[in-house]
Amino acid sequence: MATTNFHSAWIKEGGAIGTAGAATGLFPWWSFTKTALAIAALRLVEQDRLQLDVPCPDKPFTLRQLLTHRAGLPDYGRIDAYQQAVLHGEDAWDREDLLKAANADRLLFEPGEGWAYSNIGYLFVREAIENATRQPLVEALRILVLDPIGLAGTHLATRRADFQHIFWPHLRSYDPRWVYHGCLIGPPIDAARLLHALFQGALLARATVASMYDRFTPLGDAPPGRPGTETGYGMGLMLGRMGAAGRALGHGGAGPGSSNTICHFPDIIPAITVAVFAAGDDDGAAEWEAQSIALRSTV
Repeated sequence: MATTNFHSAWIKEGGAIGTAGAATGLFPWWSFTKTALAIAALRLVEQDRLQLDVPCPDKPFTLRQLLTHRAGLPDYGRIDAYQQAVLHGEDAWDREDLLKAANADRLLFEPGEGWAYSNIGYLFVREAIENATRQPLVEALRILVLDPIGLAGTHLATRRADFQHIFWPHLRSYDPRWVYHGCLIGPPIDAARLLHALFQGALLARATVASMYDRFTPLGDAPPGRPGTETGYGMGLMLGRMGAAGRALGHGGAGPGSSNTICHFPDIIPAITVAVFAAGDDDGAAEWEAQSIALRSTV
């Protein structure tokens, strides 16, 4: 495996914290933001301000189907025009142009009848949160997710200027609006604290937390070069196993020249939550390092 610089933080059950690299630097969380969106949406469900299993207004799918990628919506990540626009540093398209380019009005399958990872689905989750709270996402996430556990160093990026202090120089001119469901930016220690707080019951009732992973879509083994096996997807959580580290519950993310994984390892004793941010295009590098940190914690 090519040498990669890792920036990591981990929290053991009981509160012990460890860090490596630029653990307090500012990093884009990319698709780990989906976990924060799921938490926010499920808090609103607990408050009876959103419903999980009723069709969304004027849509054929439910919030649960959006959260589990079972709504049948396509994605935009592999659209060549999108990739080229990001590569050349262009401004993000407006919402309607994005949905048109992705043929978002043509479902890939009937809701609930298949599985397809969709950033567009989480754009609709974002909009459901904003409609229910009557707040822009930046405020809704702060109130529902960040402030309750004291993550003052993390915020939603909404303009290029928000990326000017990102740890990696090559991302400092990136337009975060390309991440249509929203992109949180913060230090690795905050990412670890968020997932740790979720599994400690600090953000949602424990029954709600369990519902995020007890009904899931099995997705087989991870692609070659990745440590995961028996992978699957619940509500805002990627699920799998990482060899001797056992179950891994969390989410990964990737953007231009960088990737991350934030995982909770409940089978490690004591349980540990690990956040790893890595430079480069090897999406599996952060996962291998997270597994290594988890296993070292038992020594």
